[in-house]
Amino acid sequence: MINGYYDTLEINRNATDAEIKQAYRRLAPKFHPSRNSQPGSVERFAQLGEAYDVLSDARKKAIYDHFGEEGLKDGAPAEFCTDGAWTPKYAYHGNPEQTFRQFFGGDNPFADFLTIESPLQLCGLHPEVVKVQDSPIERDIFLSLDDLYLGCIKKIQLSRMVINEDGQSSEIQEKILTIEVKRGWKEGTRIIFPKEGDQGLNRVPADIVFTVRQKSHPLFVRRNNDLIYKTQISLMMALTGFSVNVPTLDGRLLNIPINDIVHPTYEKVVAGEGMPLPQDPSQRGNLVLTFDTQFPKMLSAERRHLIQKVLAMTARFSCS
Repeated sequence: MINGYYDTLEINRNATDAEIKQAYRRLAPKFHPSRNSQPGSVERFAQLGEAYDVLSDARKKAIYDHFGEEGLKDGAPAEFCTDGAWTPKYAYHGNPEQTFRQFFGGDNPFADFLTIESPLQLCGLHPEVVKVQDSPIERDIFLSLDDLYLGCIKKIQLSRMVINEDGQSSEIQEKILTIEVKRGWKEGTRIIFPKEGDQGLNRVPADIVFTVRQKSHPLFVRRNNDLIYKTQISLMMALTGFSVNVPTLDGRLLNIPINDIVHPTYEKVVAGEGMPLPQDPSQRGNLVLTFDTQFPKMLSAERRHLIQKVLAMTARFSCS
């Protein structure tokens, strides 16, 4: 290429990946042989395909930037290669139509919109055009349990391709998407921003979809609308009773008395102190306390005898 790949795409050498794509998106349809019958359009279209094939590939681009077209096509010198070998020689596959189809997608890239034939055309009406929407862009949004308990506002910045007023050229613009996190939202909740993806000629922008992922919490485990709080207790506490102080997600401190004997499957349920219900945040699930009883690692003979005596007395009382 006489003027180089960057000149072919009408960009400078510092162009970003998005700008390279934008340039090809703008120029390739303009010089496509099915749309442009001017002399030289076929050659220009082929040059665009080869330029994009190189500059859109990070490895090829790096070799081209360092060694030029000759180094790319003949192989970079061995002294510049980590394994001491020459890089493989590059040769464009020679099918710019293949590059075009891979970029725009589909067997017929110009069929991003479908023309529906209608007999009413004879009455002066144009064919109806139905644009095809791009596939949704899926992203996760990670939220803390506090965010999901209290609700919050999250702002997400994105870069998107936007068609200019001339209807042909495009540019990259920044946009802020605002997500109002509702109290009680659950893992897997989906937030959809319709048609906020890249704009393109003859197609409908993709929806952007965020899926809620809940971060782990140091104190609580969520079980549907309930909050599980696990605490360690001694064997004496399990047998004689105690109270537990539980900090809540909204800043309160609950003092919960435990008067039952805590057996391995025991749970203490505190109604209304769990997560807000998504359908009615004024209502809440439960706080569920579970216990990890710590047994003594050693007992002296005297203490063993004392425990046996106490348990024997307990058994007699329970039988009488």
